[in-house]
Amino acid sequence: MFSSSSARLAAAAAIAATACYSAAAMAQEGSGSGEIRRVDAAAGKVTIKHGAIGELDLPAITLVYLIDVSLLAGLQPGDKVKFTARRVDGQYVVVKISK
Repeated sequence: MFSSSSARLAAAAAIAATACYSAAAMAQEGSGSGEIRRVDAAAGKVTIKHGAIGELDLPAITLVYLIDVSLLAGLQPGDKVKFTARRVDGQYVVVKISK
């Protein structure tokens, strides 16, 4: 059985851990702009040549991103885009994209 002070301490620790996790998750997202090089809707991937994205520690590079197929509508190689990407389990995922 936990005393009320132990329960409060456990709750405070859980809140602190959640805050740290949330901050880490936010640090794993960044925005950039670039040019679509390839669209692979069947695989749910898009290749983008873009400038550096500091929030993700990415240099200027051409990179293949995972993407939800619904975000690919109307996109084709050569399009100039702005996008937001996240690093999820070591993979880069576009979560928002616009021309």
